[in-house]
Amino acid sequence: MPLVLDRKGLGDARPGDLAVVRKGRGRARLERTIGSARDIESVLEALLVEEGARTAFEPHSPPAIETAGRSDLRDLVTFTIDPETAQDFDDAISVRREGDGLRAWVHIADVSYFVEAGSPLDLGAARRAFSTYVPGLVAPMLPPDLSDDLCSLRPQQDRLCVTVEIPFDEGLAPGEPLFYRSVIRSRARLTYGQAAGMLAGRDGGDPDVLEALRLAERVARELRTRRFARGALRIETGEVSFAFDGNGGVERAWREAEPDAHALVEEFMILANEAVAGLLAGRRREALYRVHERPDPQSIAHLVAKLVALEVPTPAVPEAEKLTSQAATRLAARLAESVTGYVSTAGRGREAFPSLVLRALKRARYDPRNLGHSGLASPAYCHFTSPIRRYPDLVCHRALLREVGAGDDPLPEDLPELAEQTSVRERSAAEVEYRADAICLAWLLESQLFELGWEAVFPGEIIGVIDSGIFVRFGEVFEGYVPARRLAGDYFEVDTLATALVGRRSGRRYRLGDPLDVRIESIDRPAGKVELSPVRVGSR
Repeated sequence: MPLVLDRKGLGDARPGDLAVVRKGRGRARLERTIGSARDIESVLEALLVEEGARTAFEPHSPPAIETAGRSDLRDLVTFTIDPETAQDFDDAISVRREGDGLRAWVHIADVSYFVEAGSPLDLGAARRAFSTYVPGLVAPMLPPDLSDDLCSLRPQQDRLCVTVEIPFDEGLAPGEPLFYRSVIRSRARLTYGQAAGMLAGRDGGDPDVLEALRLAERVARELRTRRFARGALRIETGEVSFAFDGNGGVERAWREAEPDAHALVEEFMILANEAVAGLLAGRRREALYRVHERPDPQSIAHLVAKLVALEVPTPAVPEAEKLTSQAATRLAARLAESVTGYVSTAGRGREAFPSLVLRALKRARYDPRNLGHSGLASPAYCHFTSPIRRYPDLVCHRALLREVGAGDDPLPEDLPELAEQTSVRERSAAEVEYRADAICLAWLLESQLFELGWEAVFPGEIIGVIDSGIFVRFGEVFEGYVPARRLAGDYFEVDTLATALVGRRSGRRYRLGDPLDVRIESIDRPAGKVELSPVRVGSR
């Protein structure tokens, strides 16, 4: 519904601009102009505002930096590894040889030093709960003077941290961890690409950093091997990245494969998170644990039936009524392994089949009780390594520091309510991020069609089926919807396993993982939705 704006205060706002307005009695007042609706970055900023992710920060006055009483680790060779576009660096790593083994340090920004428990900023951060990331933009949980500066582990600058120190013996088995407040000085800010190039021998860089990076890779590979051996799920889902053209459009999009450098960082963060959660859980302390409960046996049995129907090789399984919760957990890990291996070799169901596995599992969430993490096969797990962008991590910092006698900040009194609220906010932020990606892809697809023509045909793969139609991934990164009414020649309905649309008379099937060539019918850029029509029929 159009609003009538007072002429006074319009400033340089023009027709076609996106704007923030406040409604009054029959009229509206312009609060600020975001930018042209033809500019993708303005559209993404408007999405953050519309969804309430972009909020004003509470008044705050950061304390002066004091290093007294902290372990001085500034002489360690320390580095960060982050995406190229990252501005907030939560974590840094140090590794060095020690006797026949190694010693590793995971340094995490000491956000609790700068954010007083119970302060207006702390309460506001709890409400926001997460930073929300969309292509090229972020709505941070903490104000930029903290998130991008004082708390960010920038290279060549002294920074306050909470450090987890872990020795490794000659077989790279981890020993007893130590926890303490520290001051560090990062030697290098590496991107994933730079770190991968150094490990592959393409880029030299600082010899000391290269040596530490290679040691870190050795440790990470061993940690990863042990994690999968104990039953952790192996599910690979690449994220879509974007580049803008500088003129308000999207230049290109591509699906990121997980580089070795990303896996390296992931293993060290999992290690630190498990160490912190293990200490707190071992002493029966409340915090905000990251829990992932065991899957329901019936859900896993149903998953097996779906994979069999889709002709995906599966391990032998017991009958559903004999499948205990513990056995279902082990079976889920084996199924994930089978699916990962199958899609990498068969080239079929690359997105559809891993998604089936994920949907059969329970959703990870936050809880003040330690209930374990089934997906990681961890008896205790928490989020500790990203306190700049996740409030549960800040809660775990305060709980840890109280436990080791390095802090006395109280924990929130309403931890159960906070656990529920942060779990809900996490899902909300993920939905905004998904919508932003969809809008960028719709923007890019429309520009490509101006060059290719709307009659262009794209090879695709069916990645979802519902009563009213099918979802198709095409052009590597794009996704669209084919309404059932466009599937000519029959009346189609979902089969009992929800793995295919089946023609009532012909028996023709459109199955998950099947190839399907499509043509674009329409694009709704603001909603990020694409409607398709099939160019050829599905499989039999």
